[in-house]
Amino acid sequence: MKMARTLRETLGLVNRTKKVIGQLEAISRALNDDEQYAEFLQRLAAARGTIHSLTGDLREDQIRNHLPRDTGSSDRERTGGAAACP
Repeated sequence: MKMARTLRETLGLVNRTKKVIGQLEAISRALNDDEQYAEFLQRLAAARGTIHSLTGDLREDQIRNHLPRDTGSSDRERTGGAAACP
């Protein structure tokens, strides 16, 4: 399913994705450069936090814009699935 977003939202997501890529590249460099273990873990935790935040925002967008809204389900539940008559 294609996601509907504004250009501004799309650019924001692209920039955040680039940030994750940069963080992961820094982690790779840290491994190759034999960086201090604590600094390596700090970089890894930062990347994980960025990915977690991005994932949460995408899920929120999916819930808000792409799932059906609950309209009158309590009426349907009370009447056994039939729509309530006015």
